[in-house]
Amino acid sequence: MNLGRLARGRRRLTAFWGATVVQVAAVAFDVKILKQASKVSLMPLLWTWSRSQDAPPLLQAALLASAAGDLLLETDLQLAGMAAFAAAHACYLAVFLANPGQRSVRVVAAYAALWAALVAVLAPSLGSQRVPVAAYALLLTATAIASRWHNPRSGLGGTFFLVSDALIALRLAGRDFPGRGALCMSTYSVGQYLLTSGLVEKPVEHSRAEL
Repeated sequence: MNLGRLARGRRRLTAFWGATVVQVAAVAFDVKILKQASKVSLMPLLWTWSRSQDAPPLLQAALLASAAGDLLLETDLQLAGMAAFAAAHACYLAVFLANPGQRSVRVVAAYAALWAALVAVLAPSLGSQRVPVAAYALLLTATAIASRWHNPRSGLGGTFFLVSDALIALRLAGRDFPGRGALCMSTYSVGQYLLTSGLVEKPVEHSRAEL
């Protein structure tokens, strides 16, 4: 890999993690301006890094759709934001299923049980949002399964993303708790990074050979 390009990629990734730290701290201390500014910068920064790594077009589309979802949720357009993230997960599913690794029925069963448990616990408190939340959660669960089939790194990312959105569902269901927002954003950022890096990063030995 070209050393200049590698350095640019590292700078972009550093900027992403810097924005993540600012976002989590701003959420923890409820600094509204910093919360909004850092949140809407997260996915564009991760997208620029993915481009420097020659990410597949569908992966880039997933990150851009996620960026749109973050922006829409900041304007309280919950259903529109959910639709944007649904589009992101559709892109993730397409790219992961195009190159699956070892498929496992046990993985499907475990995540299906988790989805059913979450819906059963939260649905009674979601009111009119019950059906769209359940449908979105099913798509999110499918992403977690497909990413786990792809490789352990992306699979961990899918799990973190699932945890992050489950924390959002808890708030929508009126079951908030101290620190939930900071935990939600930290798992979201880490999850998106792992999903992305699981698709674009090469094994260490290959990278050294190219250098």
